[in-house]
Amino acid sequence: MTHPYENLGPEAYWKSGVAEPGAHGLSGLWTPKFEIKPKHKIVTAGSCFAQHIGRALAERGYNWLDCEPAPPFLLGQKGRDAGYGVFSFRTGNIYTPAMLLQWLELAYGLRENPTEVWEKECRFFDPLRPAIEPNGFESEAEVMTSRDITLGALRRAVEEADVFVFTLGLTEKWQNVETGVEYAICPGTVAGQFDKTRHRFVNANTRMTQSCLSDAMRLLRRKNPKLKVLLTVSPVPLTATASGKHVLTATQYSKSVLRAAAGMTADDMKHVDYFPSYEIITHPIFRGMFFAPNMRSVEPEGVATVMKHFFADQTRVFGGAKAAPTLQKVVIPTGEADVKCEEELLNAFAA
Repeated sequence: MTHPYENLGPEAYWKSGVAEPGAHGLSGLWTPKFEIKPKHKIVTAGSCFAQHIGRALAERGYNWLDCEPAPPFLLGQKGRDAGYGVFSFRTGNIYTPAMLLQWLELAYGLRENPTEVWEKECRFFDPLRPAIEPNGFESEAEVMTSRDITLGALRRAVEEADVFVFTLGLTEKWQNVETGVEYAICPGTVAGQFDKTRHRFVNANTRMTQSCLSDAMRLLRRKNPKLKVLLTVSPVPLTATASGKHVLTATQYSKSVLRAAAGMTADDMKHVDYFPSYEIITHPIFRGMFFAPNMRSVEPEGVATVMKHFFADQTRVFGGAKAAPTLQKVVIPTGEADVKCEEELLNAFAA
């Protein structure tokens, strides 16, 4: 061999790896670091697209872990509207690595639990997850009691899980200037009052994003030394941007930062892997076929293609997986309209 390019496999060259197989013939996009078996306890958290992954795994018979199930009087769609059964715990969407780290630090008492509560029409909302109760809580005390329950569920999920799947969604965020608390959405949009002296906009760069993500990964590993983490990046564009840029270029910036940070973290940590759902949905070879007419929502065919590659590459590397016979079938609603996404609420303010 005279140089490193002589004996590479076909996947290393664009012609043989992409152009010739085409969109429907791509294979080997992912070489997983670790096997994910149906019997493994799998936790999902993150942005809206993480909901698709959790559903697909559950429907395939994998052991998706629900650590905060709905009470008997809130089953089905009513429960989902109240934030149950969406992720493995009732945090709502966790869009940024900084917010994941914030939730973990709150769960383990590593930072002070913020007492700020938003109000609207005599109802009360949790700034960390304002959309989990569409009509708000009855009192401030109820907000805090409910949050404590979720923090307990988060601890249980971290400590019991075999695999933690986290989908990165945004770099844009809003913080409290005094406390540094990161909100799930801009104050004043869902509830509360926006105050430019108390609230600041931050658009995290790659360095900031990767630092928070790495800290979160280390904290997860300290609390559960056997835990494996699978990172993905949401392919869903921003609903709106406060960056001052066009929403198209703001989206490209955000996703580029998140993809870089996820890749760097996976390269640095043996227990962290990256799965290319973002690339599968957004790459030009697919010509946008997986997006709905609004060019934002991901069609069911797109989710199915993502999961086809997921299972195919797991099988290619580790062999066929056998479904666990003791698992109870999980019935989860499908369809983009059922995906819970706080960021979607910003559409109401479009001129």
